[in-house]
Amino acid sequence: MRQFIVEADGGSRGNPGPAGYGAVVLDGRTGEPLAEAAEYIGVATNNVAEYKGLIAGLTAARALDPAAEIRVRMDSKLVVEQMSGRWQIKHPDMKPLAAEAARIFPAGQVTFEWIPRERNKHADRLANEAMDAGKNGGQWDPSASTAALDASAARAAMSEAEAGEAVGRAAQTERAAQTERAAQTEPAAQAEAVSSASSASSASRPSGSVGWGASADLGAPVTLVLLRHGETALTPEKRFSGSGGSDPELSAVGRRQAEAVAASLAARGTIQEVVSSPLRRCRETAAAVASRLGLDVTVEEGLRETDFGAWEGLTFAEVRERYADDLSAWLASPDVAPTGGGESFTAVGGRVAAVRDQLLERYRGRTVLVVTHVTPVKTLVRLALGAPPESLFRMELSAASLSAVAYYADGNASVRLLNDTSHLR
Repeated sequence: MRQFIVEADGGSRGNPGPAGYGAVVLDGRTGEPLAEAAEYIGVATNNVAEYKGLIAGLTAARALDPAAEIRVRMDSKLVVEQMSGRWQIKHPDMKPLAAEAARIFPAGQVTFEWIPRERNKHADRLANEAMDAGKNGGQWDPSASTAALDASAARAAMSEAEAGEAVGRAAQTERAAQTERAAQTEPAAQAEAVSSASSASSASRPSGSVGWGASADLGAPVTLVLLRHGETALTPEKRFSGSGGSDPELSAVGRRQAEAVAASLAARGTIQEVVSSPLRRCRETAAAVASRLGLDVTVEEGLRETDFGAWEGLTFAEVRERYADDLSAWLASPDVAPTGGGESFTAVGGRVAAVRDQLLERYRGRTVLVVTHVTPVKTLVRLALGAPPESLFRMELSAASLSAVAYYADGNASVRLLNDTSHLR
């Protein structure tokens, strides 16, 4: 029986974003490449691209010999563990791809092995060549590929003995996975304790098991890219400017900031939807970005800034001078509202969590630009971290800054960026 090694990889520049895959079929005895495949697949996630690379590699191997024994080697632990049956496949985008891959060969003919990225250079380069071709409006051209040249040094280091140790390495991978899962029990318990310590956070978090000990669900998350609006005339003076005041427009500086962030996001090419607070400064900022990206803006009432009541338009020092006791109480408790019928941080947290849940349901697997204000951005970050309410006072958030949180279907959230202003420099 012939033996083939299938190495496959996939990538997405944005996750989701412009994506492609690469796969190579190697002779199991000599390591010589027998077939290659690569394709730009448009906007997709890393995981989708990896699965499509696996399918392409298995398909190419079957075309060479449908009776061959196949060793699949990938640096995607998710794909390897799911196809080996050790991890459940939860994400709806992954299930049909995994089923398609499983149908190409009888189960007994294929084994799966995880390898480090540096040992998957051939497939990785093919995937990047496919994405580069897509960026230029075309498809991968095998005659122009340099993947084999990049992979040759790594393949030369692979001894014949190593090539015969797949079963041993697969068992070692499983033992390591079991050890890792056991070691993660304590952090999971700690994460649960932190969650219980903050009732506002735990009550507003999406349902499902959370923490490091949760079952893996690494499918495409909903990524909220959080953009604070550009400057208004009140911003450099550090005056309270919420939803109960004058609703100022962007200043000249703020308009330049909005154009700068629009250009930066357009260059990244990852934003698929734009939503905005109803307040004018956010709608103007969102319009600048959406116009550059060719997208519409959806206004979400729940993304408005805190109503600061009688403090609107005042500096912190002025509030301290006029409403000292009220300010002290406000700083001490998230349940206290500003003077004159303002809105407490607890109330803001409730409506922000509600609109977050709506966005996660509406935009599954997509990357959404959320144009809003200081308090909503900090609240979303705080809830994602399971941090206490007082953490709102311990975050810096500049005008026109970008932050980002990814939300997975199993309830986990990952803060990926906070207060990035590199596009303004």
